[in-house]
Amino acid sequence: MRVIVTRVQPQAQVWASSLSALGHPAIALPLIEVAPLADKRRVIEAWEHWEDYNAVMFVSAAAVTYFFKEKPPATLVEQARAAINTRVWVTGPGSRAAVLAQGIDPALIDAPAHHENQFDSEALWRRVATSVSAGTRVLIVRGSDSSDEVSTSSQGLGRDWLAQQVQKHGGLVDFVVAYQRQAPVWSAQQLALAQTASSDGSVWLFSSSEAVQHLQNLLQQQDWSRASAIATHPRIAQAAQALGFIQVKVASATIPAVLASIESLA
Repeated sequence: MRVIVTRVQPQAQVWASSLSALGHPAIALPLIEVAPLADKRRVIEAWEHWEDYNAVMFVSAAAVTYFFKEKPPATLVEQARAAINTRVWVTGPGSRAAVLAQGIDPALIDAPAHHENQFDSEALWRRVATSVSAGTRVLIVRGSDSSDEVSTSSQGLGRDWLAQQVQKHGGLVDFVVAYQRQAPVWSAQQLALAQTASSDGSVWLFSSSEAVQHLQNLLQQQDWSRASAIATHPRIAQAAQALGFIQVKVASATIPAVLASIESLA
């Protein structure tokens, strides 16, 4: 049973390679592409105010990568002071690995517990809720899609639900867009692969509702009534079902959980 991995690169290929090594042939077919911003002034400004925040939340591994690309030089004293004052919030193992790769102290990272069924904003909030009170300042680093006016808005796409929870508890939330998300430009070969995978027993792995929307736009007349999918969140599953996928399983964004779902579809 072949798996079609639709994550952003390079995570898509990492997942495809891992699944293939475990006996499930997998192909990376990203449905979201990311790119740097033309104007990075807001990201640089956010770095200048890092110490002003009690926590910085990264919505994805891409958010970590593009944000840290603009990290300005800092003295050891400034780095130490920032580490003491600012925690780092992430929603899943991929983002956690990304911040660890940037040298962040594991003791400063807040993420959903490994036993959580979902790695999302709700699970993260259960972890950090008690640390938020009146005056707590949180910066959310996120991406923007091609329809956003990045030059005039720093909000873009991301974890609005979590921001609302922080604000309900008296906290203050700022946003900064660190990269741009966009639909992929597929080759004729990729389009043909996707069309074949709609009915040949392949299992599609979705980690974003936006990816499902891009698939619909790329293959507007495609019949998905014979296709199966695994989604890493119930909202993503609903999007896949709305597109026409006949069977959709929900699994947390870990290799063991996805493997179990694949085997349940066999």
